[in-house]
Amino acid sequence: MSSPYTHEATTEVAELQAALKAHGITLPSLGLDLPSVVMAYDTPLVELGNCNLDTARALTAALRKAAGR
Repeated sequence: MSSPYTHEATTEVAELQAALKAHGITLPSLGLDLPSVVMAYDTPLVELGNCNLDTARALTAALRKAAGR
């Protein structure tokens, strides 16, 4: 059994992936946390995963730019 929110979470992961890509950022491990997907009582978690230092810097810069800092 999977969470009733699995489709919604999968869609949101795709949206996040597209938004990051628009800033030239790729998180290779981005996806749904599988144990949380099979729990029917809670919403699935998004696993951001690991990234290298350059990707972390790019993500920080994009978030700061979006925040106007």
